[in-house]
Amino acid sequence: MTDVPTEVAEEPAIEEISEPEPDPNAVQVTLNGSAVTAQKGDLVIAVAEGNGAAVPHFCYHPRMSSVGMCRQCLVEVDTGRGMQLQPSCMITVSPDMKIDTESPTAKRAQEGMIELLLANHPLDCPVCDKGGECPLQDQSYAVGPGESRYVEEKRHYEKPIPISDLVLLDRERCILCDRCTRFADEVAGDKLIVFTERGNNTQVMTFPDEPFASYFSGNTVQICPVGALTAEPYRFKARPWDLEQQESTCTTCSVGCRTVVQSSRDELLRYQGVDSDPVNHGWLCDRGRFNFEAVNSEHRLTQPMIRTEAGLIEASWSGAMASASGLIRETLANGGPARIAILGGARGSNEDAFAWGQLADAIDTPYRDAQLGDGLPGELLGLNRATIDEAANASTIVLLGPDLKEELPVLYLRLRDAAEKKRSKIIEFSATDTGLSRYAWKSVRHEPGNQTDAVESAIADADIAAQLASGDVVIVAGRPNLAESSDATVAALQAMLNAAPGAKVLPALRRGNVVGALSLGMAPTGPVGDRGDAIDALTAAAEGKIDLLILVGADPLSDCPDTDLARRALAGARRIISIDTHPSESTKLADVVLAAAAYGEKSGTTTNLEGRVTTLAQKVTVVGTARPDWMIAVELGMSLGDNSFGADHPLADVASVNDVTDAISATAPLFAMVTRQALAGDPNGVMSAQPTALLPAVSVAVAGRNSYDYRLVVNRKLYDGAIGTAMSRSLVNLAPGAAAHVHPLDLDGIGVTEGTEVKLISAKATAVLPVVGNNNVPRGVVWAPFNQPGTGSIEDIIDATAANTDVRIERI
Repeated sequence: MTDVPTEVAEEPAIEEISEPEPDPNAVQVTLNGSAVTAQKGDLVIAVAEGNGAAVPHFCYHPRMSSVGMCRQCLVEVDTGRGMQLQPSCMITVSPDMKIDTESPTAKRAQEGMIELLLANHPLDCPVCDKGGECPLQDQSYAVGPGESRYVEEKRHYEKPIPISDLVLLDRERCILCDRCTRFADEVAGDKLIVFTERGNNTQVMTFPDEPFASYFSGNTVQICPVGALTAEPYRFKARPWDLEQQESTCTTCSVGCRTVVQSSRDELLRYQGVDSDPVNHGWLCDRGRFNFEAVNSEHRLTQPMIRTEAGLIEASWSGAMASASGLIRETLANGGPARIAILGGARGSNEDAFAWGQLADAIDTPYRDAQLGDGLPGELLGLNRATIDEAANASTIVLLGPDLKEELPVLYLRLRDAAEKKRSKIIEFSATDTGLSRYAWKSVRHEPGNQTDAVESAIADADIAAQLASGDVVIVAGRPNLAESSDATVAALQAMLNAAPGAKVLPALRRGNVVGALSLGMAPTGPVGDRGDAIDALTAAAEGKIDLLILVGADPLSDCPDTDLARRALAGARRIISIDTHPSESTKLADVVLAAAAYGEKSGTTTNLEGRVTTLAQKVTVVGTARPDWMIAVELGMSLGDNSFGADHPLADVASVNDVTDAISATAPLFAMVTRQALAGDPNGVMSAQPTALLPAVSVAVAGRNSYDYRLVVNRKLYDGAIGTAMSRSLVNLAPGAAAHVHPLDLDGIGVTEGTEVKLISAKATAVLPVVGNNNVPRGVVWAPFNQPGTGSIEDIIDATAANTDVRIERI
């Protein structure tokens, strides 16, 4: 018999499991007897606190450089030469380091430092604003000696002294931790508060006759570990144990800084910054920090009003809503949807904007816009969008927008930090100097309207071309000049994108929830040339083609750069419905005024300029009978008959703001991932999806100017005539006021001295303003701040339909 070979099945090969690559930056150390893993470059104090070992400290702050001023963070450290006392904020970890934060030696050292700090510290705790939330107070109890051996007289200074309109200084309380001075120098770039004198007389002080006039001064009050710096708007208002708080998001501008809203006895009393790593790093601008006073203003609209023969009088909600819905139904019946325009929506929440967008859809109006002729086309949001973090870490940052320090202050801090720490090079295109000019790698000046020529010339430069090709590029794009067409910026942006095709764009649109409003139904929907945007709507109203103008938190007479157009539009519209929190020039002309809930009085969500959705908190009761915007829109939508929200409409059965949030995630494709559950799980917010769009093709024709004329630049300052500033007692006097700024050498050519009133004559109108010499303004250019208090109004001479505005300056 022949043996038949049998087939033997091969055993499956055993897959080798590769060991994960060791982290080359990992450092093994021993902390209080336990092995822990740190990263190269980590400070000992950060490693200790990250692993549950609290180290008392005062001068250390994770967002600023370490200086080792207070010596309170002394711990024992062994680097191989035996245990030694070291300031843990000044030494980084090394392999096999032993750290002991709880040894008797460390405790004695910490106790001794507390005793030294208290030697001259006044016993002000019962009257100090910091009492109850004071690190010095807490650490005196936790690691202090319990009693002092010092019996000598303590230091005495005049107290307090105002170092600005917002900040008071009590030098007796200062422990010289260097936090405020480091913040002013390193973070804000406003080195206006420094150490003076020497030895025992060392103190924090401003320069003589130069106040601490920083846009970010309130941050020094928040990070001060004692009560040396206090905020005038909050001083003596409450104790920490009286305060209730909720985390929220600032909507003063579109950066979307995370904040804590604090109240006592149902009144807003303080906002504090929260350290959101992708957004604001804990910082707030002073306008966003202190404009809570506007919510508490005695001028708030508390009841709806209806116009009668006697003027505007208070009415019931049922009567006012019946009048408002009656005006909408009447206009639809007699003129059709093209006779209605809805403007605004960027001051509210996502829920507000969604409800008004749904109402605009139900009415089918072609005129809607969350911007008031002061922004860029909504297609900007559909470009390859960058995050704030990506912008602050890009190899190249291209600025094609406004002065970020004035309009988006905390974004300015993030980009300044990128330039100062050499992570990024800034290429700036602007008509005048801005807050970031001194940090820019290249600062390209151009005449208003000639951005495209400036960009094309710049990208032909070998150094700039090489820089653009060297790594990630983020273009920060916004409206740099309200006295010229947005087409100039759009064309310049397109030229830059052609030169750097992989670049991302960060929209620098200013209003708090403008990105959310434009994404949720309040963006123009018409074709190029008749987009139905704010300028089209106001032009149609001025021509008598709009019968009903609905203003959702909008005041065209203050918000629109072309005040003459806004004035004619409000006069030309047959009826006006205004939904607002405070009276304005526009509400005075309204037929129906509906009182709206303000920030802190309503909850919901908001979307910042990078598309990040975060939560808003209701902390106090709504004033009077005011209602959230979404509630007003839903009720109007339910009352319009054939144009109402039907049974299958996403807003048909909403009973709370949470229902509207759910409706957004269920029906708005860009917000599908923005659920309440997702928001609850991440305090830093949830990114909305990005639309896809192309910039509209534009052509820019800038006429040459007469040699006697000046080209006009108009943009915003942080403090202006906006409601949040005008209705805040502590901020209202900080607006610089209306003026025409020219280069000092141009004053002689005009034949005037600084402060003299002059006439600015454009092709449209004449304005009378004081003239000021300003070295930041190039020759041949006149710059004026927008919406400022004063006798003259630069907005009167701007033509929203012109490519740019030229003016002649004449003596009176």
